[in-house]
Amino acid sequence: MSIKNKLRAGIGFLFILALLCSGFAAYYLNQLSRDSKAILKDNYESIVYMKNIGRAMDVPAKNFADELRLKTIEANIVAEEHDITEPGEGPLAHSLHQLFDEYKQEANPEISAQLSLKMKDAVYGIMQLNMNAIQVKDKVANDTANRALIIIALIGSFCFLIGFSFMVNFPGYIATPIKELTESIIQIANKNYTNRLVFDSDDEFGELAEAFNQMAGKLSDFERSSLADVLFEKKRIETIINSMHDALIGLDDKQTIIFVNEVACNLMGLAQDKLIGQNATKVSEENDLLRNMLVNDNKKMKIYADNQESYFTKEVLDVTNEDKFIGKVIILKNITEFQQLDEAKTNFIATISHELKTPISSIKMSLKLLEDERIGKVNTEQKSLLENINDDTRRLLQITGELLDMAQVETGKIQLNFGSTHPKNIVDYAVKAVKFIADQRHVNIKVKCDESLPNVRADLDKTTWVLINLLSNAIKYSRENAEVELLVKKSKADTIEFSVKDHGKGIEQQYLSRIFDRYFKVPGASTEQTGTGLGLAIAKDFIEAQSGKISVDSEMGEGSRFFFLLPISLN
Repeated sequence: MSIKNKLRAGIGFLFILALLCSGFAAYYLNQLSRDSKAILKDNYESIVYMKNIGRAMDVPAKNFADELRLKTIEANIVAEEHDITEPGEGPLAHSLHQLFDEYKQEANPEISAQLSLKMKDAVYGIMQLNMNAIQVKDKVANDTANRALIIIALIGSFCFLIGFSFMVNFPGYIATPIKELTESIIQIANKNYTNRLVFDSDDEFGELAEAFNQMAGKLSDFERSSLADVLFEKKRIETIINSMHDALIGLDDKQTIIFVNEVACNLMGLAQDKLIGQNATKVSEENDLLRNMLVNDNKKMKIYADNQESYFTKEVLDVTNEDKFIGKVIILKNITEFQQLDEAKTNFIATISHELKTPISSIKMSLKLLEDERIGKVNTEQKSLLENINDDTRRLLQITGELLDMAQVETGKIQLNFGSTHPKNIVDYAVKAVKFIADQRHVNIKVKCDESLPNVRADLDKTTWVLINLLSNAIKYSRENAEVELLVKKSKADTIEFSVKDHGKGIEQQYLSRIFDRYFKVPGASTEQTGTGLGLAIAKDFIEAQSGKISVDSEMGEGSRFFFLLPISLN
């Protein structure tokens, strides 16, 4: 029998017991009710009729033929004749009726008095007869109640004992196998695959025990067959990790070090057996490098190892299992050689730019002298050549200047002279610097800078250079007779926002994320517009070096808005 049917049988048995108790109780309650109704209906009403007759006969009458008294007596006699329930009650009622008839016809007071006494005797007899019957029926009702109490108590005790036994024993039939199953599952989780379940039943528990034992057997076979493979794979992975030239550290979700290769051990100066199995946070309290690896978010790290400075990039790989985080791997890649090449490139660019700046300046001076009419007049073709040379020289100076600035940024030697200045000073200087270019292209610069704005904490020269660069770009990308809007306002988080908006063709969304990258030029733009591709990159470095932020908003056909934020001066 299945567990479902066994549960149904057990609950059905309890239901039958409850129904049996209820049935017996209802039967005896019905008996008591019937006996009580018999007393009320059969005897009590007769006593009431006789009592009414007695009261009527005891009432003083003006004469023996008082109509109201006689009607009351006659009505109760008639009612009694219709309520004969006990043996002998009928003759007494009939005798009473005859005496009443004689009483009504008799005119002699003495005879009437005798008839009245006889009627009272008959009334008393009927009352006594019904009272005796009430006593007998009351005894019968009490006997019925006592018998019902005893029988219901016996049946209730029997049902209670059976129900209590069922309540104590039947849950164990369900709970005991589940408890044994839970304990066996714990044993399996602890890799005790020899554990087996034994249920002597042919229901679902028996099937469960058989399936569980099959599972335990297969797990045992799998454990024996795969253990060697697992150990081999573990050894192979450890060999691969130790042979890598990059430093690797593996952590679980609780920051426990699972593996670490020899390169990482050499960098941290700790043996492998002192790291594996230890909590990384605790070890980092005494190891600066590990602490920087866990806390520092910078991808580029400088480490002093093997008596020299080395550069590494940090990469953190999260390890997940079914979208659940179970650990991470920290990788340190040695980029010292690339860093040295980058520094050499930067120094070379700085040196060349610096060396080129002097002869270019000399060429510009010579051009100025050639343009002076006191030296001698030049014809139209010569003047055109001089103008071209002047433009190329100016362009070379701009390129060398930007390369020098970029070299300064890359070497981390940006020299900032912080001070407190009003935004209008920066705006006025920048607008004057680009006024000549704007007039040439017939571009109007609309400035809105409130005098009530607070001062900003910034490097005046660097910030002005950034604003000049943004204004120059806006003028280049604007049509003739267009307008460039320069707006300065107070922003959130105690900062001042400088924004430059043009009404050119705009920048496509796909290029906005790269607009501040070095050497990036928007495809399709002319050489005159794009320049070297370093201006915005340098502007970004200058602003961020001052704890600011620079960004751009643009839509095709609507123009572009470049803006940067600088902190308000607290002085």
